[in-house]
Amino acid sequence: MEVTLSVIGGKWKAVILFRLMNGSPCRFAELRRQIPGISERMLTQQLRELEQDEIVHRKVFPEVPPKVEYSITDYGKTLNPIIEVMCNWGMKYTKRIKAREAKMKS
Repeated sequence: MEVTLSVIGGKWKAVILFRLMNGSPCRFAELRRQIPGISERMLTQQLRELEQDEIVHRKVFPEVPPKVEYSITDYGKTLNPIIEVMCNWGMKYTKRIKAREAKMKS
């Protein structure tokens, strides 16, 4: 558990992985748009850590201006079941909270 959380833990890594799990590579700006609230600095840091852990692949294209794309590695794809379970739990939790709030209002 501790090792898994050291790789995907924190506020943003699971969100980044969720966005990359669709299979198509994303450019930095595209990822940033898809993740409201994350700063450029934090996204850069989290992507670097995921790259070091071989979960995310960074591809640099030799053109001007430089083009960089991020994608999930084959090894990173093994996290898909974990990310899916986390997403499903979050949706159920959100429904539960909304139901509780609606019950309190009535």
